Amino acid sequence: MLPRVADSLSFLYLDMVRVVQDDTGVCAQIQVDDHRTDIVYIPTAALSCLLLGPGVSITTRALATLARHGTSVVCTGSGGVRAYAGILPTSLTTHWLEHQVNAWADPARRLEVAVRMYGMRFDAGDVPADVTLEQLRGLEGQRMKAFYRLLAQQHGIGRFRRNYHPDQWHQQDPVNLALSAANTCLYGITHAALLALGCSPALGFVHAGTQHSFVYDIADLYKAEVTLPLAFSLHQSTHPEQDARRKFREELRLVRLLPRVVKDIQTLLDPANRQRDEDDDDNRADRREVEMVHLWDPKAGVLPAGVNYGHGES
Repeated sequence: MLPRVADSLSFLYLDMVRVVQDDTGVCAQIQVDDHRTDIVYIPTAALSCLLLGPGVSITTRALATLARHGTSVVCTGSGGVRAYAGILPTSLTTHWLEHQVNAWADPARRLEVAVRMYGMRFDAGDVPADVTLEQLRGLEGQRMKAFYRLLAQQHGIGRFRRNYHPDQWHQQDPVNLALSAANTCLYGITHAALLALGCSPALGFVHAGTQHSFVYDIADLYKAEVTLPLAFSLHQSTHPEQDARRKFREELRLVRLLPRVVKDIQTLLDPANRQRDEDDDDNRADRREVEMVHLWDPKAGVLPAGVNYGHGES
């Protein structure tokens, strides 16, 4: 039995190594000198996301094992450029994908999900009940500007401006470098959670026009809590990218982010899901199990697969 995504390790960043599959498992080979190679084994079955830096090479057999265990792979190129490799475990149902598609395709329901996403970023009572999506975007912009000012004052930094310029990567200040590195890790974790649930990373509710729209939707829920304070705390770091990844991984042990990501995705797509999860365990035995493969029917909804529906003799 593979662990649930909510119980998995968050991410692992590798650089300047060769990733191979041997008789024991997937391992990273680290060339120390001409006569010595260190080997570190990677817990693929318990790992949500593997980030490969620009100095990594990986074999086909190792990638096949990662795919079999449903581990997302994110190639982080030079200048913070990301490349995602979406891996879907074959044991998934389409339950949450259907919820996502149904909500995304209906403009009214899509608006409801988008409003809930913005609402999750504010404290209870801070958002009027009749607020529009346009007003929410404005409130969110004001909130982030105020948060930037607050963090800058706390760390004795002058005016801060968020910049992301891959073509001028090493000319950016430590805060922007650390924030980009931490956000990359956050995107990878979110991407892994979406794939583990069977959702489409492309069908976003706030973001649109990219294959990772839903990734950015979900990741934005946690930046003010996780990546932004971390990045500002590294404003004097001489290696902000490396320090951001290490500190981010350490802090994830405290905030337990993966279970929250999974629960928030489910609640956004199906608000009644939270209430069902809060029911007594005795009621859970009455829930109908969904078959892994079924047939769609416009009247019945779903019909069992593997049944011959022909009438009479052929």
